[in-house]
Amino acid sequence: MNNMTTAPYALSIKNLSHSYGKRKALDSVSFDVKQSSFTVLLGLNGAGKSTLFSLITRLYAAQTGSISIFGFDIGKNSSEALRRLGVVFQARTLDIDLSLAQNLSYHASLHGLSAAETKIRGKSALEQIKLLDREKDKVRDLSGGQMRRVEIIRALLHQPDMLLLDEPTVGLDIKSRSEILDHVRKLVAEESIGVLWATHLIDEIAEGDDVVILHQGKLIEQGKTYDILKRTGAPDMQTAFKSLTGAG
Repeated sequence: MNNMTTAPYALSIKNLSHSYGKRKALDSVSFDVKQSSFTVLLGLNGAGKSTLFSLITRLYAAQTGSISIFGFDIGKNSSEALRRLGVVFQARTLDIDLSLAQNLSYHASLHGLSAAETKIRGKSALEQIKLLDREKDKVRDLSGGQMRRVEIIRALLHQPDMLLLDEPTVGLDIKSRSEILDHVRKLVAEESIGVLWATHLIDEIAEGDDVVILHQGKLIEQGKTYDILKRTGAPDMQTAFKSLTGAG
């Protein structure tokens, strides 16, 4: 990964609002994701997490507020911002009728990588997730957890410095969920990338994580897990979340 020591934040969201007609999906949301950090974006379905990801990735244009990635404004300098970003969407986006290698090659071509560089990076990435021996297999023959790991290495193939993951463990078994989490946390520790991990699963939060809690489009709490517990007086994040949102 690139050493982005001159930029204070991997991702910076400032006063971001977005509406679908009369329904406000995001209401003046502001937070930052530090480089070399794992930040959990926690919220129930409908909280605004997917809308936020759509704005960060420029699927939608921000109506109000700003988004920057390593100091590059998404609206004013989108190409520089987005080339530093890797994304794993909630919906599966691999072509199941293509091989693992073909899926990686197609992604690499979109980012202007040469065939030779793609081959080197692809083999190295597949080896990291112990799927190099499956590179010629069709994606449809993989398990759900294996597909997700391929999506993650694909998102990192162009060596971004910021990784977004939208509900990446939905539909996976406990073992696969744990393996995906461990893999991404290892990337933060070893590759110094910034990660924004969106989830509604509180057990995916670790002690010391940065946490941003969205509820009905509003940011209602943010900080380290232990700071949130201290402020809410809750014994655990499950209790704190229920107290803050009235959920459950």
